[in-house]
Amino acid sequence: MGSDADFAERLRATGLRVTKPRVAVLAALGELAHADTDGIIGTVRRDLPSVSHQAVYDSLRTLTDAGLVRRIQPTGSVARYESRVGDNHHHVVCRSCGEIADVDCALGDAPCLTASDDSGFLIDEAEVIYWGLCPDCAAARTPTSTDLT
Repeated sequence: MGSDADFAERLRATGLRVTKPRVAVLAALGELAHADTDGIIGTVRRDLPSVSHQAVYDSLRTLTDAGLVRRIQPTGSVARYESRVGDNHHHVVCRSCGEIADVDCALGDAPCLTASDDSGFLIDEAEVIYWGLCPDCAAARTPTSTDLT
């Protein structure tokens, strides 16, 4: 997590102005893993009840552009945000309930994967999304011994 002073220092270190909505968004992302905007707005409004949707959206865009927040959007999902940045980790998404979890680097050094043909690009990041079922959804689909009789 972090304190408001820590968040303010992170903002200053990237040349951003310290504002209450930006600090509140960083704090919310410290509490919420892979949060959508509705979850972030709800969490921010606990401390800043009058904050507008637009202020949160603007803060998310600014923080993402500054590299303090990462935006991910798995196919079929709304945009999600996280505060874990700079390590080129990946994600696993449940096909049933949509839960998202972090997966550390697939193999080797960043960008974790070597493209078979880089087409002349200087690749510095790879984004991988694994798809499957989370433990709860997998357990719900596993037949029990009573189902087999």
